[in-house]
Amino acid sequence: MLPVIALVGRPNVGKSTLFNRLTRSRDALVADFPGLTRDRQYGEGRVGPRPYIVVDTGGFEPVKSHGIVKAMASQAELAIEEADVVIFVVDARTGLTPHDERIANHLRRSHRPVVLAVNKAEGLDSVHAAEFYELAMGEPNMISAAHGHGVHNMIELALSHCPEEEIALVDDETEEGKAPRIKVAVAGRPNAGKSTLINALLGEERLIAYDMPGTTRDSIRVDFEYDGRDYALIDTAGLRRKGKVFEAIEKFSVVKTLQAIADANVVILVLDAKEGIAEHDAHIAGYVLESGRALVVAINKWDALDSYARSRVDEEMDHKLHFLNWARQIHISALKRNGLNHLMKAVSDAHAAAFAKLSTPKLTRALIEAVQRQSPPRVKGVRPKLRYAHQGGQNPPVVVIHGNSLQAVPDSYKRYLEGWFRDQFNLAGTPLRIEFKLNRNPYVEKKD
Repeated sequence: MLPVIALVGRPNVGKSTLFNRLTRSRDALVADFPGLTRDRQYGEGRVGPRPYIVVDTGGFEPVKSHGIVKAMASQAELAIEEADVVIFVVDARTGLTPHDERIANHLRRSHRPVVLAVNKAEGLDSVHAAEFYELAMGEPNMISAAHGHGVHNMIELALSHCPEEEIALVDDETEEGKAPRIKVAVAGRPNAGKSTLINALLGEERLIAYDMPGTTRDSIRVDFEYDGRDYALIDTAGLRRKGKVFEAIEKFSVVKTLQAIADANVVILVLDAKEGIAEHDAHIAGYVLESGRALVVAINKWDALDSYARSRVDEEMDHKLHFLNWARQIHISALKRNGLNHLMKAVSDAHAAAFAKLSTPKLTRALIEAVQRQSPPRVKGVRPKLRYAHQGGQNPPVVVIHGNSLQAVPDSYKRYLEGWFRDQFNLAGTPLRIEFKLNRNPYVEKKD
């Protein structure tokens, strides 16, 4: 098992900056704004031959709290429970606060090894760390997460609390012969039930699910196994209309969401059946379509509708999301965990379709049959000739068609070919791109 290191501290002391430094990534959202991180964020780091898992947490308030602050504290407590060692991050420039003392008292009761990291210490001498001896957490380690000063020594000290043999086991493990992990981004409008859906799939309260739009701000990745296959679920911030995105933090969240969609293999678009299908749902679906990602539409809160309301939602789907007729639609209830097996089966099928390998002979035979059934129309007396086809890419599948006068092929016939290839090769759940290439003789000199 990899050693687990949890980063704990009050808001805005630099835990997410330290997380990015340790994982050598930009996975955690960082800004000069307290309370930005809410869910637990996991990443992998390495010091020499020693790998480890680091957990970023939200600002920790160990005393009685309410609402979203209570949910954030629960996430931090879970991180402490599963950690082998805790790095307690404090702020050298703000100094020791009563909040730091409350966290220190809580960490003592957890009986976990604790390394005290005095962050934002660039340009400061050791005198500024003296007051942190009051916490009785051992030697204060002066670091700068932003610049990397002192971070290496601090993480080596943290790993010294983990047995060497426990770390060495990881290097002996091999992933050879194992299918790659399927990356699944869960996207949708705020408060549609994305975090609740991921918690339902995991069978635990892994993410904060709160009845308040905008609870999730960062893109949180969670690895898990389902039906013998490895997945990485990515919870994203809810996408609002551009006119409603005011805070800079929310703008960063939108960027992280769009990046998560682009990096995913499959996207689950979560729709709120109680609120109906909004125009903004179509905009989000458009983002997914432009990125070329495989897609499954999860219509959430279906159990809360009567038969009339359900028929209205189906009509809205046909009207507003008609361009997603290639994507499977699954009715679910994330809260009651209904329909999750069908949902994951659709995700697996969509992934298989996105990465399908299409042989040139089969594609060409399918193309010839499609032309025999319906020839492309003549344009100005010229009928395009479609001669053969081959695969030009995956995720999404790209079919390249060669022939003559292909610039005259209308969009309607291109849509016909898309539907034909989709049916012939069972490509439900993924966009399909058709590209035309004209046959030219390279030895014929161009006339001036």
